[in-house]
Amino acid sequence: MTAIRQDAWTPDDDLLLAEVTLRHIREGSTQLAAFEEVGQRLGRTSAACGFRWNSAIRKKYEAAIQIAKAQRQQLKKTRRKSIVEQPELKVVHDVEIASELGDKPFVLEEDISLDTVIRFLKGQKENHKKIKLFEKEIAEKNKELQRLRIENDSMRKELNNMKTDYQVVNDDYKALIQIMDRARKMAFLADEDMNVEDKPRFKMDANGNLERVDYR
Repeated sequence: MTAIRQDAWTPDDDLLLAEVTLRHIREGSTQLAAFEEVGQRLGRTSAACGFRWNSAIRKKYEAAIQIAKAQRQQLKKTRRKSIVEQPELKVVHDVEIASELGDKPFVLEEDISLDTVIRFLKGQKENHKKIKLFEKEIAEKNKELQRLRIENDSMRKELNNMKTDYQVVNDDYKALIQIMDRARKMAFLADEDMNVEDKPRFKMDANGNLERVDYR
Protein backbone atom coordinates (compact mmCIF):
# COMPACT_ATOMS: atom_id res chain seq x y z
CA MET A 1 0.00 0.00 0.00
CA THR A 2 1.33 3.45 -0.90
CA ALA A 3 2.31 5.52 2.10
CA ILE A 4 0.70 8.89 2.69
CA ARG A 5 3.25 11.66 3.03
CA GLN A 6 2.45 14.83 4.87
CA ASP A 7 5.57 16.85 3.93
CA ALA A 8 5.50 19.64 1.36
CA TRP A 9 6.27 19.21 -2.32
CA THR A 10 9.84 20.01 -3.31
CA PRO A 11 10.88 21.50 -6.66
CA ASP A 12 12.28 18.08 -7.62
CA ASP A 13 8.93 16.46 -6.81
CA ASP A 14 7.11 19.02 -8.97
CA LEU A 15 9.57 18.46 -11.82
CA LEU A 16 9.12 14.67 -11.66
CA LEU A 17 5.34 15.07 -11.65
CA ALA A 18 5.51 17.34 -14.71
CA GLU A 19 7.91 15.11 -16.65
CA VAL A 20 5.94 11.90 -16.03
CA THR A 21 2.57 13.53 -16.80
CA LEU A 22 3.84 15.07 -20.05
CA ARG A 23 5.32 11.73 -21.07
CA HIS A 24 1.99 9.96 -20.53
CA ILE A 25 0.19 12.66 -22.53
CA ARG A 26 2.72 12.39 -25.34
CA GLU A 27 2.47 8.57 -25.48
CA GLY A 28 -1.32 8.60 -25.52
CA SER A 29 -1.76 7.40 -21.94
CA THR A 30 -3.97 8.98 -19.27
CA GLN A 31 -3.11 11.50 -16.59
CA LEU A 32 -4.48 9.09 -13.98
CA ALA A 33 -1.83 6.56 -14.97
CA ALA A 34 0.81 9.29 -14.65
CA PHE A 35 -0.40 10.23 -11.16
CA GLU A 36 -0.26 6.60 -10.07
CA GLU A 37 3.31 6.24 -11.37
CA VAL A 38 4.46 9.43 -9.61
CA GLY A 39 2.67 8.37 -6.43
CA GLN A 40 4.53 5.07 -6.37
CA ARG A 41 7.87 6.81 -6.95
CA LEU A 42 7.32 9.54 -4.35
CA GLY A 43 5.37 7.54 -1.80
CA ARG A 44 2.27 9.65 -2.23
CA THR A 45 -1.31 8.83 -3.23
CA SER A 46 -2.42 9.29 -6.84
CA ALA A 47 -5.12 11.68 -5.55
CA ALA A 48 -2.46 13.88 -3.94
CA CYS A 49 -0.45 13.90 -7.17
CA GLY A 50 -3.53 14.83 -9.18
CA PHE A 51 -4.43 17.62 -6.80
CA ARG A 52 -0.86 18.98 -6.96
CA TRP A 53 -0.87 18.85 -10.76
CA ASN A 54 -4.19 20.63 -11.19
CA SER A 55 -3.66 23.23 -8.45
CA ALA A 56 -0.01 24.27 -8.97
CA ILE A 57 1.81 22.53 -11.84
CA ARG A 58 -0.49 22.39 -14.84
CA LYS A 59 -0.72 26.17 -15.39
CA LYS A 60 3.09 26.42 -15.55
CA TYR A 61 3.28 23.82 -18.33
CA GLU A 62 0.41 24.85 -20.63
CA ALA A 63 2.75 25.25 -23.62
CA ALA A 64 4.46 21.93 -22.90
CA ILE A 65 1.06 20.22 -22.64
CA GLN A 66 0.03 21.52 -26.07
CA ILE A 67 3.34 20.30 -27.55
CA ALA A 68 2.86 16.87 -25.93
CA LYS A 69 -0.67 16.63 -27.38
CA ALA A 70 0.65 17.56 -30.85
CA GLN A 71 3.36 14.91 -30.54
CA ARG A 72 0.69 12.40 -29.55
CA GLN A 73 -1.32 13.18 -32.69
CA GLN A 74 1.80 12.91 -34.84
CA LEU A 75 2.63 9.56 -33.24
CA LYS A 76 -0.84 8.27 -34.06
CA LYS A 77 -0.50 9.38 -37.69
CA THR A 78 2.92 7.74 -37.96
CA ARG A 79 1.58 4.47 -36.60
CA ARG A 80 -1.37 4.49 -39.00
CA LYS A 81 0.92 5.28 -41.92
CA SER A 82 3.29 2.46 -41.04
CA ILE A 83 0.39 0.00 -40.88
CA VAL A 84 -0.89 1.02 -44.34
CA GLU A 85 2.57 0.95 -45.93
CA GLN A 86 3.36 -2.58 -44.70
CA PRO A 87 2.78 -5.13 -47.50
CA GLU A 88 1.47 -7.66 -45.05
CA LEU A 89 0.36 -7.32 -41.44
CA LYS A 90 -0.34 -10.16 -39.10
CA VAL A 91 -2.98 -9.41 -36.55
CA VAL A 92 -3.05 -11.72 -33.60
CA HIS A 93 -6.18 -11.91 -31.49
CA ASP A 94 -5.73 -13.62 -28.13
CA VAL A 95 -9.06 -15.05 -27.13
CA GLU A 96 -9.41 -16.90 -23.86
CA ILE A 97 -11.75 -19.84 -24.36
CA ALA A 98 -12.64 -22.84 -22.29
CA SER A 99 -12.57 -25.89 -24.55
CA GLU A 100 -12.74 -29.56 -24.00
CA LEU A 101 -8.93 -29.66 -23.95
CA GLY A 102 -8.72 -27.24 -21.02
CA ASP A 103 -8.49 -23.52 -20.35
CA LYS A 104 -5.74 -22.81 -22.87
CA PRO A 105 -5.45 -19.51 -24.78
CA PHE A 106 -6.62 -19.77 -28.37
CA VAL A 107 -4.60 -17.69 -30.84
CA LEU A 108 -6.14 -16.71 -34.18
CA GLU A 109 -3.75 -15.41 -36.83
CA GLU A 110 -5.04 -13.52 -39.86
CA ASP A 111 -3.00 -12.04 -42.69
CA ILE A 112 -4.20 -8.61 -43.76
CA SER A 113 -2.54 -7.10 -46.82
CA LEU A 114 -3.03 -3.77 -48.55
CA ASP A 115 -4.92 -5.54 -51.35
CA THR A 116 -7.26 -7.01 -48.74
CA VAL A 117 -7.95 -3.54 -47.35
CA ILE A 118 -8.62 -2.19 -50.87
CA ARG A 119 -10.98 -5.06 -51.67
CA PHE A 120 -12.75 -4.48 -48.40
CA LEU A 121 -13.24 -0.77 -49.15
CA LYS A 122 -14.47 -1.58 -52.67
CA GLY A 123 -16.90 -4.06 -51.16
CA GLN A 124 -18.14 -1.41 -48.77
CA LYS A 125 -18.69 0.93 -51.73
CA GLU A 126 -20.65 -1.74 -53.59
CA ASN A 127 -22.71 -2.43 -50.48
CA HIS A 128 -23.48 1.28 -50.24
CA LYS A 129 -24.73 1.26 -53.84
CA LYS A 130 -26.88 -1.80 -53.14
CA ILE A 131 -28.33 -0.15 -50.06
CA LYS A 132 -29.24 2.94 -52.10
CA LEU A 133 -30.85 0.70 -54.73
CA PHE A 134 -32.82 -1.17 -52.07
CA GLU A 135 -33.97 2.10 -50.53
CA LYS A 136 -35.18 3.27 -53.96
CA GLU A 137 -37.05 0.01 -54.53
CA ILE A 138 -38.62 0.23 -51.07
CA ALA A 139 -39.76 3.80 -51.79
CA GLU A 140 -41.36 2.67 -55.06
CA LYS A 141 -43.05 -0.26 -53.34
CA ASN A 142 -44.41 2.08 -50.67
CA LYS A 143 -45.86 4.35 -53.37
CA GLU A 144 -47.46 1.35 -55.09
CA LEU A 145 -48.84 0.13 -51.76
CA GLN A 146 -50.31 3.55 -51.05
CA ARG A 147 -51.94 3.60 -54.49
CA LEU A 148 -53.45 0.14 -53.95
CA ARG A 149 -54.77 1.19 -50.55
CA ILE A 150 -56.50 4.21 -52.06
CA GLU A 151 -57.94 2.04 -54.87
CA ASN A 152 -59.10 -0.55 -52.35
CA ASP A 153 -60.85 2.10 -50.26
CA SER A 154 -62.58 3.43 -53.37
CA MET A 155 -63.76 -0.05 -54.40
CA ARG A 156 -64.96 -0.76 -50.87
CA LYS A 157 -67.07 2.42 -50.91
CA GLU A 158 -68.48 1.52 -54.32
CA LEU A 159 -69.34 -1.96 -53.08
CA ASN A 160 -71.13 -0.52 -50.06
CA ASN A 161 -73.13 1.78 -52.33
CA MET A 162 -74.09 -1.19 -54.54
CA LYS A 163 -75.19 -3.14 -51.47
CA THR A 164 -77.35 -0.22 -50.40
CA ASP A 165 -78.92 0.08 -53.88
CA TYR A 166 -79.56 -3.66 -53.98
CA GLN A 167 -81.25 -3.53 -50.60
CA VAL A 168 -83.53 -0.72 -51.78
CA VAL A 169 -84.45 -2.61 -54.99
CA ASN A 170 -85.02 -5.80 -53.03
CA ASP A 171 -87.31 -4.01 -50.58
CA ASP A 172 -89.26 -2.45 -53.46
CA TYR A 173 -89.59 -5.86 -55.13
CA LYS A 174 -90.94 -7.43 -51.95
CA ALA A 175 -93.44 -4.58 -51.54
CA LEU A 176 -94.59 -5.04 -55.17
CA ILE A 177 -95.06 -8.79 -54.65
CA GLN A 178 -97.14 -8.12 -51.55
CA ILE A 179 -99.30 -5.61 -53.46
CA MET A 180 -99.83 -8.07 -56.32
CA ASP A 181 -100.66 -10.84 -53.88
CA ARG A 182 -103.25 -8.69 -52.13
CA ALA A 183 -104.71 -7.68 -55.53
CA ARG A 184 -105.10 -11.34 -56.53
CA LYS A 185 -106.81 -12.15 -53.25
CA MET A 186 -109.17 -9.22 -53.61
CA ALA A 187 -110.03 -10.22 -57.18
CA PHE A 188 -110.66 -13.81 -56.09
CA LEU A 189 -112.98 -12.71 -53.27
CA ALA A 190 -114.83 -10.34 -55.58
CA ASP A 191 -115.26 -13.12 -58.10
CA GLU A 192 -116.75 -15.41 -55.46
CA ASP A 193 -119.24 -12.73 -54.39
CA MET A 194 -120.75 -12.51 -57.88
CA ASN A 195 -124.11 -14.33 -58.52
CA VAL A 196 -124.20 -17.20 -60.86
CA GLU A 197 -126.49 -15.24 -63.13
CA ASP A 198 -123.98 -12.41 -63.19
CA LYS A 199 -121.17 -14.62 -64.25
CA PRO A 200 -120.52 -14.53 -67.98
CA ARG A 201 -121.07 -17.68 -70.04
CA PHE A 202 -119.33 -18.75 -73.17
CA LYS A 203 -120.19 -21.23 -75.88
CA MET A 204 -118.24 -22.59 -78.77
CA ASP A 205 -119.52 -22.13 -82.30
CA ALA A 206 -119.04 -24.48 -85.21
CA ASN A 207 -115.70 -22.97 -86.03
CA GLY A 208 -114.35 -23.58 -82.52
CA ASN A 209 -114.51 -19.94 -81.43
CA LEU A 210 -115.76 -18.91 -78.00
CA GLU A 211 -118.52 -16.35 -77.80
CA ARG A 212 -120.17 -14.85 -74.79
CA VAL A 213 -123.72 -15.67 -74.05
CA ASP A 214 -125.58 -12.94 -72.21
CA TYR A 215 -128.42 -13.66 -69.85
CA ARG A 216 -131.77 -12.47 -71.00
